[in-house]
Amino acid sequence: MATMPYKRRITLWKEVGETPLQAIEKWKQVNPAYAEIPASYAGRLDPMAEGKLLILLGDECKKQDRYRGLDKEYEIEVLLDLSTDTGDVLGMPAYASRETVPADEDIRRVLHDQTGTKILPYPAFSSKTVNGKPLFLYALEGTLDSISIPKHEETIHRIRLMRHEVVSKDTLQERIERMLALAPRNSEPSKALGADFRQDAIRAEWNTVFENMGDRSFSVLSLRVTCGSGTYMRTLAERIGKELGTSGIALSIKRSKIGTYHLFGFWIRLFR
Repeated sequence: MATMPYKRRITLWKEVGETPLQAIEKWKQVNPAYAEIPASYAGRLDPMAEGKLLILLGDECKKQDRYRGLDKEYEIEVLLDLSTDTGDVLGMPAYASRETVPADEDIRRVLHDQTGTKILPYPAFSSKTVNGKPLFLYALEGTLDSISIPKHEETIHRIRLMRHEVVSKDTLQERIERMLALAPRNSEPSKALGADFRQDAIRAEWNTVFENMGDRSFSVLSLRVTCGSGTYMRTLAERIGKELGTSGIALSIKRSKIGTYHLFGFWIRLFR
């Protein structure tokens, strides 16, 4: 193995549509001194999410336990009146057939109710393994009924409403189409089931949903979420939509900070 030249860990910015491994490979291409150095990520990001990704290098890869449990901050957009089976745009959509424009005081009440520690099931479309197989493969196979979905602890320290805006159907459709165009492709036969995240079928279904609804607008809530490790923004968006009397998805997810959050309202930024 090559000798570690400089760093034990770095923070990369993963783009929408990139996998964590693609982000590492891109960084190594512009940092050839690290080309042969082992690298692993501590805390993955969904394909349609962007933001900070903590990368361990060389022997630091053996110390994953040190980096588990770090707090995170996310900036997310919650889109109301639409749902998908994944909780984000890269899923099969369904339309709630209602137009919800909640008052800001109702939004803040719902956000407050989501803070604290809760025991929740893992999302069906997640990499949590059951009997050696990730949950998302059970979901794609239609065999989730054959297993018990495990639960885990999620802690949300704080949620702040940054902005509440209303966007037109046409604007929303154009944005979702641009996002889906960035979704990663994988043609390896060994990863045929789910490798392309059902992209062609998902695009077709989004087109059908938009074609069959009338002219209307959608509420989009921009939130800043401070939370413990292992908190899923996709299912948080779904819960917020449900508590507001409709459905909801995470239109966008951006991880903005990694470190340790203190309830007094400040961060120890361990990784810049």
